[in-house]
Amino acid sequence: MARMTMIEAIRSAHDLAMQRDEKVVVFGEDVGYFGGVFRCTAGLQEKYGKHRCFDAPINESGIVGAAIGMAAYGLKPVVEIQFADYVYPAYDQIVSEAARMRHRSAGQFTCPMVIRMPTGGGIFGGQTHSQSPEALFTHVSGVKVVVPSSPYDARGLLLSAIEDPDPVIFLEPKRLYNGPFDGHHDRPVTAWKKHPLGEVPEDYDTIPLGKASVRRKGSDVTVLAYGTMVYVAEAAADETGIDAEIIDLRSLMPLDVEAITASVQKTGRCVIVHEATRTSGFGAELSATVQESCFYHLEAPILRVAGWDTPYPHAQEWAYFPGPERVAAALKDVMEA
Repeated sequence: MARMTMIEAIRSAHDLAMQRDEKVVVFGEDVGYFGGVFRCTAGLQEKYGKHRCFDAPINESGIVGAAIGMAAYGLKPVVEIQFADYVYPAYDQIVSEAARMRHRSAGQFTCPMVIRMPTGGGIFGGQTHSQSPEALFTHVSGVKVVVPSSPYDARGLLLSAIEDPDPVIFLEPKRLYNGPFDGHHDRPVTAWKKHPLGEVPEDYDTIPLGKASVRRKGSDVTVLAYGTMVYVAEAAADETGIDAEIIDLRSLMPLDVEAITASVQKTGRCVIVHEATRTSGFGAELSATVQESCFYHLEAPILRVAGWDTPYPHAQEWAYFPGPERVAAALKDVMEA
């Protein structure tokens, strides 16, 4: 096992995939010579050449459109949109072309491509560098959506995404890029190199898409979270002493309904946590799924803890995020119901 940050794990996944399959190509804004704004592709152009890792113009629609053509032709493009906030010009290409390729061609063509995007806030990036648009993609049939929360998951899930025959949206929580997160923005974690979630297999090791991870076993309440919010949920459980079972969804689409159902039927309570805006956020879909599958097992209403229904507030972003205090309050509410 090697110890890596999430950036290093993502870089390693690219490297292994490109070694294994010459059809894998990597491109996007500044991913070539510079190695990406977060350095996730550093060294790939030097190792594999400009024909396999190269820079693209600042044209998200063009980047994704070109990748769709490459995928239909038989390549396996992995493209980076520099920030998730920049993907909107490419949304039509994703929805109207990539997602429908397999079905509109009756299986004659597939679209094996990955769109990587840093997502979420926490780096004081402002309104155009901090959004969490995952719900916009989980609504699109034909697209898979992945959100890792650790280096181990990032590497294994990215390798699986590259192998997948259909388009995968791969959202990388930028707050987790360089180290662990204890749920508090003002409490730095200094033991990242010793953190068990930083241990990553050195060989080619995949994690199947659509399988959640039980990050913490418990019997009082189920917490459904993904990305950065997994650490917030852990902090809230630690501080309240409530025996929470924390499910890291990892894949939002396909969703591991079996793991969710098993946990909620055991605990009888459910709290859902995500960073994105509350209204029409992915938490609403999770709530409906739990209601349909676990109604007769529930001992309390399902609660959601999410971002506020406001444009992303640059100066007050840490007040916008669900923090351990808000999650702890929800845990106490469901236990008292």
